[in-house]
Amino acid sequence: MNLASLDLNLLVALRALLEERNVTRAGRRIGLSQPATSAALARLRHHFADDLLVRTGNNYELTPLGTALLVPCATACGLLERLFTSRAEFDPATEAREFTIIASDYAIAVFGAALARALHAAAPAVSLVFQQVGPEINENTDATLSAVDGLLMPHGIVSGLPTVELYRDEWVCMVADDHPDVGDRITMDDLARLPWVVYQRPYDAPAARQLSMLGLEPHVEVSVQSFQLLPSLVAGTRRVALIQRRLADLVAPIAAVRVLPCPFEAVPVQEALWWHPVHTQDAAHIWLRETAARVAAGLAALT
Repeated sequence: MNLASLDLNLLVALRALLEERNVTRAGRRIGLSQPATSAALARLRHHFADDLLVRTGNNYELTPLGTALLVPCATACGLLERLFTSRAEFDPATEAREFTIIASDYAIAVFGAALARALHAAAPAVSLVFQQVGPEINENTDATLSAVDGLLMPHGIVSGLPTVELYRDEWVCMVADDHPDVGDRITMDDLARLPWVVYQRPYDAPAARQLSMLGLEPHVEVSVQSFQLLPSLVAGTRRVALIQRRLADLVAPIAAVRVLPCPFEAVPVQEALWWHPVHTQDAAHIWLRETAARVAAGLAALT
């Protein structure tokens, strides 16, 4: 396919048509008349040799190909938007910019809040949007990162993309402060017999995978999609949880829990900021990465 032969305006029309599933609404969204939008749809149908949209009663439905194009089309549009908004210079004191970062609730609490404060102090017109980590990050990391500015994620999940190292953390065990069966230390036997509350996405908790490698299969009583909910699900129960020490330091003072060292050599957490190569030379993105590195250095100095 020769890109020079393509009218990239059709990409904008394709996204609007696939998402709106209505010629009139799609035209209104991209500033085209209904005849012009219909003409764009006709050209797209010719190019793909597929109807893309088919009328069903008073509505339009996507064909199988139209459905398959929905996500790649949105990703391509996002990538092009970021590509053509890149600048050689960026003045954080005066320029407006929105940065979007994918992160777990742990990373937002431990690092994202500090990053947001730093951006607020240096760049009053800059905004920061955090999106929750989803399963697609493992399925198509490159495409996911092409539509955002970065991903806060420990090493061991993402590879082959540019990154800046941020900070280290360690895993600890958390139990209720009045746990009847656990004293000043917790043992492997305790971990084997006690009920657990766990974070649902195991790729964010490699220490949990490490337990399986050691032959211990935790009895999971509760699972949750938030690291910050672990303390409240541990307090007042016999449950145990694995949690990052930096997060535990934040939440333990306000929860009736105790933090104990792991009875095994838990793999440490090395948090990093990953990004798509399209952002590498963008001045605003360079400033974001440099700011993130400075914030991380401040965190390291506190330990």
